[in-house]
Amino acid sequence: MADEKVADPGPLGLAGFAMTTFCLSSANANLWHGAGVAAALSLAFFYGGIAQLLAGMMEFIRKNTFAAVAFTSYGAFWLALYALANFQKGLGPNGSAGVFLLGWTIFTFYMMIASAKVNTAVLVVFVLLFVTFVFLTWGNWGSFAPAAHENMVKIGGWTGLATAVAAWYASAAGVINGTHGKVLLPVGPRS
Repeated sequence: MADEKVADPGPLGLAGFAMTTFCLSSANANLWHGAGVAAALSLAFFYGGIAQLLAGMMEFIRKNTFAAVAFTSYGAFWLALYALANFQKGLGPNGSAGVFLLGWTIFTFYMMIASAKVNTAVLVVFVLLFVTFVFLTWGNWGSFAPAAHENMVKIGGWTGLATAVAAWYASAAGVINGTHGKVLLPVGPRS
């Protein structure tokens, strides 16, 4: 739109979320023998964290409450995960990761409900993200039955990979459709 103060920050926020989610989920799914963890933590600070946080701030300027809350919150999620892993050493068996993920599961649940009014592409991202958080929370909760928990984390990794693909699609649709001035990648309006 010509009267917008800033370009649409949504594709940036979705891309930062997608790439960081892809790397961490590949580690959770045990692809490449955990090689995705270092990449995910670097991305968690810069692309998933700072870039997404900035996209959220730009969405506030555009008066888009849903996107502003989503991008700012998930940007903060990635920065907090970086801090939890690097400064608190909270990703071990002490249960901190489970509590951390439970809070994000609850938040994602109500954001998933709100996303039903955005478009189908964003709704798919949030449904998959909610499922991912459920499995990751379950997999990181407590230290009993570690093998069962390990399998829940792997399932969360695979659903996280699907979440990343869906977020990349929504991001690509925003960039490609906006650049071409017409719909080449449909996102399925829901309102």
